[in-house]
Amino acid sequence: MKQLDIRIKLLRNNIEAPTYAHIGDAGLDLRSAIDVVLQPFERAIVPCGFSIAIPEGYAGLVLPRSGLATKHGITVPNSPGLIDSGYRGEMMVSLQNLDANTAYTIDVGMRIAQLVIIETPNVNLIHVDELEDTERGFGGFGSSGLN
Repeated sequence: MKQLDIRIKLLRNNIEAPTYAHIGDAGLDLRSAIDVVLQPFERAIVPCGFSIAIPEGYAGLVLPRSGLATKHGITVPNSPGLIDSGYRGEMMVSLQNLDANTAYTIDVGMRIAQLVIIETPNVNLIHVDELEDTERGFGGFGSSGLN
């Protein structure tokens, strides 16, 4: 398995660094650095208590935790959130409570999202007059389910 060393700076004493819950997991668990209550349909930006130096050529994707989403309706509304390699501020997660009736309490240290680091090549766009045909062609937005 390929390993990537990334520098991290803890900004608060009350929070631990992101960790993998299990060997082979793709996402590092991000934890809340504050207590917050999300009312139904409310959004909040939740700090995670650290900054990170993602190397050039890589990016971080912030994704919802499946358990929070399915059990409580807590999600990342801009999923995936994108952390560019040049960003050095505190890691923050935009969270939203999609439950119509129940507020959700987030405590300091609670796992709130996941961070996946991906390789991001520098893309050189080449302008052309035509693109090659494919079997799919122009089909999109549910077209694969149509006969």
